[in-house]
Amino acid sequence: MTGFHSDALVFFGATGDLAYKKIFPALQAMVKRGHLNVPVVGVAKAGWNLDRLKARAKDSLEKHGGVDPAAFEKLSGLLRYVDGDYQDPATFAALRKELQDAQHPAHYLAIPPALFETVVEQLAKSNSARGARVIVEKPFGHDLASAQQLNKVLLSVFDEGAIFRIDHYLGKRPVNNMLAFRFTNTFVESFWNRNYIESVQITMAEDFGVQGRGAFYDQIGTIRDVVQNHIFQVLSNLTMEPPARLDSESVRDEKVKVLKAIPPIEEKNLVRGQFLGYRDEPGVAKNSQTETFAALRLEINSWRWKGVPFYIRAGKSLPVNSTEVVAKFHKPPTLIPESALTENHLRLRLSPEVTIAMGMMVLGPGDGMAGQAVEMVASRSPRAGDMDAYERVLGAAMEGDASLFAREDYVEEAWRIVDPVLKMNTPVYQYPPNTWGPQEVARVTPPGGWSNPSSQEASLAAGGTAA
Repeated sequence: MTGFHSDALVFFGATGDLAYKKIFPALQAMVKRGHLNVPVVGVAKAGWNLDRLKARAKDSLEKHGGVDPAAFEKLSGLLRYVDGDYQDPATFAALRKELQDAQHPAHYLAIPPALFETVVEQLAKSNSARGARVIVEKPFGHDLASAQQLNKVLLSVFDEGAIFRIDHYLGKRPVNNMLAFRFTNTFVESFWNRNYIESVQITMAEDFGVQGRGAFYDQIGTIRDVVQNHIFQVLSNLTMEPPARLDSESVRDEKVKVLKAIPPIEEKNLVRGQFLGYRDEPGVAKNSQTETFAALRLEINSWRWKGVPFYIRAGKSLPVNSTEVVAKFHKPPTLIPESALTENHLRLRLSPEVTIAMGMMVLGPGDGMAGQAVEMVASRSPRAGDMDAYERVLGAAMEGDASLFAREDYVEEAWRIVDPVLKMNTPVYQYPPNTWGPQEVARVTPPGGWSNPSSQEASLAAGGTAA
């Protein structure tokens, strides 16, 4: 359903926490850039009216980014509000009335997945789904069967081309910058394959806990929360083949091929951890077996990557807040003893700052031929004015650009990879906060050990050169 811009945005869950922290700031930014000039209809069951919604929006902006007076005034003029129960047809009749002449609304479901089926059916019955798009907030199910059922519900009313499954991580510019790095630089293709790469590791570390969201997180865990969506998106960007064309379907075809080449994770290749104190969090079961840390090993049985192990690590209450990729190269067949060599590497940091670094050996200080490992670093902090992830993905969905969204087959392949091991009830090992997980993680450690992200300043101080 490309070729037109949505002529209204319907926002289910407009009084919720996601709206308060992320969506209102994104909407104001879209208005400020001139990317949003259609009605925005908030829908919720809160006993509110339009003035209350506008006050909530202003409060949201004051606490999350600041109020731009001109942009907020325009946004306020675009806001509409419908209050009512999602089970009640009258709610959707009122919505249809607020949509007025809109023929191609985009319905954004920022609501619990349990409500998706009800809302989708009511949209169809009220004639609000015809010519429309639907934007679905993750999680896309909690396992393969539930993902398939969710897709069945969505496809009963909307065509696949009208379904936009939001993983806001795909809206982050550094994540997409990996594709630019790979496909716009000639030298990268020469070494980005099994002939030169020994192993690849991806770390997504958070230096905080569950931040009062214990009841939610205890039903999800790290693998469902970030591995099978965020990290798999990073993985597919890193390892996909060049697309035949730049249209969204060609790009997404290549991403799906990556996941199809990954066998299900085996129990021996997974270690789950839980930080000490997690079970004392409000809403968390006292005997919880939910992981707050996961380390795993997988392989991609494609022509390019066969035999290269990929190591993934993610968790909460770790020493730093950073997402980083490190690819280690095979050691060269040199006369210098192998024990004296440190592998060359390529390091891509996605957050908090953006870094591309090449690790290499040079002659060390003093007499003799002793080598020293150094990095050549190109780095920058996020640029002022960069689009927020939600601003980018909401704008893309309203334009009909599906390239930043997960397709049905991608979602189901991602669940296929993690589903069997999630059902095995593997042990959960405790680890102290501010450490790199439980000691059992040694079982899935890359050759030469994990490369732990540190601050940009520490990296430069260790011998890097900022470019």
